[in-house]
Amino acid sequence: MTPVHFAFSSAFILGLTGLTFHRTHLLSALLCLEGMMLSLFIALSLWTVQLNSTSLCPAPMLLLAFSACEASAGLALLVATTRTHGTDHLQNLNLLQC
Repeated sequence: MTPVHFAFSSAFILGLTGLTFHRTHLLSALLCLEGMMLSLFIALSLWTVQLNSTSLCPAPMLLLAFSACEASAGLALLVATTRTHGTDHLQNLNLLQC
């Protein structure tokens, strides 16, 4: 494993670990998801450059577009949750209540 691959896989693993073990606030979970998506974007971009393939060139941009949509949906959910519940603590959220 090259140092570049190790760096991006460790960045993804750190984001996944943060998402798994540090789930107190919704904002921290969204930041961990965004870090994971950015590490995937950079890894996919470097992979297409290393392969010199023109058929895989739109894939990183498609992933970046999906991550922007994910971030906007997450921020809208954060604003809606904060307005209705008054906090973004994940322990206070109950999915069975409306």
